Amino acid sequence: MKASQLVEHIPSVQTFKKYGRITRVVGLMIESQGPESSVGDVCKIHVQSSKNGPTEILAEVVGFKDEIVVLMPFTSIREISIGCLVEGTGSPLEIKVGPELIGKVLDSMGLPIDGHNLPKGLATVQTEEDPPNPLTRPPINETLEVGVKAIDGMLTVGNGQRVGIFAGSGVGKSTLLGMIARNTEADLNVIALIGERGREVREFIERDLGPEGLKRSIVVAATSDQPALMRIKGAFTATAIAEYFRNRGLNVMLMMDSVTRVAMAQREIGLAVGEPPATRGYTPSVFSILPKLLERTGTNEHGSITAFYTVLVDGDDMNEPIADTVRGILDGHIVLDRTLANKGQYPAINVLKSVSRLMNHIVSKEHVQAAERLRELYYTYNKSEDLINIGAYKRGTSKEIDQAIHYEPLITAFLKQGYLDNVSMQQSVNELISLSNGGGL
Repeated sequence: MKASQLVEHIPSVQTFKKYGRITRVVGLMIESQGPESSVGDVCKIHVQSSKNGPTEILAEVVGFKDEIVVLMPFTSIREISIGCLVEGTGSPLEIKVGPELIGKVLDSMGLPIDGHNLPKGLATVQTEEDPPNPLTRPPINETLEVGVKAIDGMLTVGNGQRVGIFAGSGVGKSTLLGMIARNTEADLNVIALIGERGREVREFIERDLGPEGLKRSIVVAATSDQPALMRIKGAFTATAIAEYFRNRGLNVMLMMDSVTRVAMAQREIGLAVGEPPATRGYTPSVFSILPKLLERTGTNEHGSITAFYTVLVDGDDMNEPIADTVRGILDGHIVLDRTLANKGQYPAINVLKSVSRLMNHIVSKEHVQAAERLRELYYTYNKSEDLINIGAYKRGTSKEIDQAIHYEPLITAFLKQGYLDNVSMQQSVNELISLSNGGGL
């Protein structure tokens, strides 16, 4: 940096630190008299730990009450007491990012979970950024292979598309994400495990992702036992990492499991701050934070972020508030059906309830017609399934139903796939077109 540039920065240099003192701790929230700060700023709370002596606890400014600063800590509040010194940093949370992080598992602060130090030479980025300008987003006109027949064939995803995976618990969301992470042709995976059980983090990395998948992935984990703020920051940290690589021209695959738990964490914070519960207990801030998070992915003038967000639907209710909101923001949705899972069909994708809003614009006309034909036959069979099973339907009554009965096992076989199998998009499309033209598998 030149001397003239250094001179220009002199007025903005902080020559003194701003402090305050804790006056009250209520539940998840900490109230402090000072320091002067803004919402989103990170503060350091100086505590006297019985184990480690003097130490610092990071907290974020989440609101104000009169002249009181309301803070939420990133970690436990066990060591915090009345009168503890609060130091304002004057800046939001920042993390270190670079290619050296590929293959590592990080926490919500961007630090390695295994306790090792971060590599040197990393760039500093803020976790919260604005979405790209709509006019700078190139249109999506290329397909992205994910290696799953049901998706590549019937619900083709574009490079830079954002898709939701909707399902109840235990229907195979994490396993499907692992398949996509291993098989995708994207340059890099960024995987956010938000609100997962501690046991599931290692299981996902070793079983679902595997060594080959981890070599081209960065994993950010915030388990369910961590404070609500850490779970939210995990989602924003993963998104910021994906943005860093997108801005360097890469095609990034971002997978977040699950956005529902991000919403639940924001609800905890909103209720603690004093927001009124709006829809089914969710506070207004939940419905404002979701578009800010989800709109950051997609394309920009440098690269792309193709995103898969899982949505946990209570009682398989696809119209509950979070599912309904997320479905309205994203560019498509994949519904995992418990009935199909109970039949042993994996992945349990209900292609009749799922849609890719960009598929018709990025694949050939022949491909679209083949997918529509199979969907039509599958719908006809499902509509008449009860009559067929009880023997009330007689063959020859309807030509369409007769065809649907003939094709149903072939369509089901096409949609099935072992979780270790990798099928190329060209093979999936060829099988789909052959089947729609009357061929077998």
